[in-house]
Amino acid sequence: MALLIWPAVTLADEFFTLEGHGGPIKGIAVSPDGQRILTASFDNALGLWSGRAPLWLDGHEAAVNTVAFVDDARAVSGGDDFAVRLWDLSSGASQELGRHKGKVMSVRVSDDRQMVASASWDGTVGLWSLSGADPRFIEVGSNVNDVAFSSNGTLLYTGASDGKIRVFDVATGDLHQLFLSNGFGVNTLVLNEDAGWLAFGAVDGVTKVVDVQTAALIKDVTLERRPILAMATDRAKQTLAVGDGEGYILLLNTADWSIANDFRATHRGPIWALAFSQDGRNVHAGGLDDSMFSWPLSDQDDVPRMVEQDRAFLNGNDSASNGERQFQRKCSICHTLTGDSARRAGPTLKDVFGRRAGTVADYSYSDTLLTSDIVWSAQTIDALFDLGPDVYIAGTKMPVQRIARAEDRADLIEYLRTYSDIKDD
Repeated sequence: MALLIWPAVTLADEFFTLEGHGGPIKGIAVSPDGQRILTASFDNALGLWSGRAPLWLDGHEAAVNTVAFVDDARAVSGGDDFAVRLWDLSSGASQELGRHKGKVMSVRVSDDRQMVASASWDGTVGLWSLSGADPRFIEVGSNVNDVAFSSNGTLLYTGASDGKIRVFDVATGDLHQLFLSNGFGVNTLVLNEDAGWLAFGAVDGVTKVVDVQTAALIKDVTLERRPILAMATDRAKQTLAVGDGEGYILLLNTADWSIANDFRATHRGPIWALAFSQDGRNVHAGGLDDSMFSWPLSDQDDVPRMVEQDRAFLNGNDSASNGERQFQRKCSICHTLTGDSARRAGPTLKDVFGRRAGTVADYSYSDTLLTSDIVWSAQTIDALFDLGPDVYIAGTKMPVQRIARAEDRADLIEYLRTYSDIKDD
């Protein structure tokens, strides 16, 4: 596969979008030379953007949560399939470095480009050598949401769901220091050793900057919004961006921790991913929408929001039937009702009745569904959402999703039936 070369994505001081994914954007990275952007999506894919048209990188078997450039030619990613993958960006090919036993939420590359750290909900950090050494795992003991290497690569900071920030020795895997206890889960970390600070964001909305040596508080910039889901700094580390679950992006001047801007990027829904352009003049963001959005720091207020209209599954449209509302809320992020699967995280549900599981041609299924004897009917769809996919089809990559009320399941089934040639089963 040849790399597609397009005009570089360097639209400083302009608002722009990158469109084409079939699901929300979970991760964003900018290449060291600033010429390309990588986006990670709920649609199981990475998009490599040198312009407005992507090269799609397919290899993960579930949602991709995180991505980082190793250098201009390589990148790493992690996802809900528990896998950490290394990508050759000249060919689009990838290899699996290995797997965790839980979702991979963050990948970070050491400054010398020799080591990758992955944070996982299996309670460990994976250490993946890019020079051929065997992988190692550090036991943290709680779901790990983010990691950060020290500048010399000898220490690793971890943020976990138990609210603790720990520091580990990379060479031995031993706990170097219990650095800080927040009380609520720590979701994201940004480390600037040269300036002597560590910033973190947490489930309870806490946004703090602390001294990297003593953990003493430098600045508390907590607002009444929660949870904090994303943080990023520009390459000069002059601006820190903070994204939360209510759709706001907070921009802080790191010189004095004053607020440079604070704007609502979405009508509803979270900011899951943030990154800066190479020159620091644009901030890129991803969330519930299927596109990446980029705002100029010079003027964020007079540009469109990430979700110009409420996503259909969030709306309270009184004209919609209960079955349609159930589909929009529970199914529409992963599935279409058209003739193709449209780069979504799941196959199209058009003509689902009478169809054997694992048989849509344009979708890559897990082995569990490829070998399943399930034929979709009112009874099997009802059981799927009554018990939950993790119980009804153990081993599937379908997200855990239940519909508790029998009436809601029945209404969803009737709605799906209107998009199937088979009306009875």
